[in-house]
Amino acid sequence: MKGAVERFQRTIAQLTDVAKLQAAHDAPPPTEVDLAALVADVCQDLHPEFQASGAGLTVEVTECPTLAFAEKNMRSVVYNLLSNALKYRHPDRVPQFRLRCLPAGAFAVLEVQDNGLGLDPTQQKKLFGLFQRLHVHVEGSGIGLYMVKKMVENAGGRIEVDSQPGVGSTFRLYFPRSRQAPQPAQVIERTSC
Repeated sequence: MKGAVERFQRTIAQLTDVAKLQAAHDAPPPTEVDLAALVADVCQDLHPEFQASGAGLTVEVTECPTLAFAEKNMRSVVYNLLSNALKYRHPDRVPQFRLRCLPAGAFAVLEVQDNGLGLDPTQQKKLFGLFQRLHVHVEGSGIGLYMVKKMVENAGGRIEVDSQPGVGSTFRLYFPRSRQAPQPAQVIERTSC
């Protein structure tokens, strides 16, 4: 009973966040977010899950070390994608993830790749819908990727996924590029978070 109440409270809190996202004018102002530092911070939060699964993470941010985005929202985006990669890992192999950022014309593309369960084309079409849960063997509310999509779209970007069942998924998030001068390049390479 206590667990059900806690899940219900989390869902209500997430729905409140969804309602806030629906109103784009409430979005926090963008700042230049240091990707390497942000990913390191998210890794601290996810360290127990990385350690338990033996997952490895490679981070490559040399080509766009900062992104113009609300830092709180960027943290939510990265946390959501990495925690989903951990949740939906393939049971027969050690999870390996790659997070990188690349320039692509007027956009900077943040890419998160995993070697997890993957999704078929029908599942991919439903992936970003509200309350969509495509693998029911793990807990979740079906709100996370919907919120990620809304945050990115509210900032003038978009999200795409390439996935293959049994092979893994690659999420690509397109952020409008900042007009500021580029910061010095940074790279983090890790075998575990």
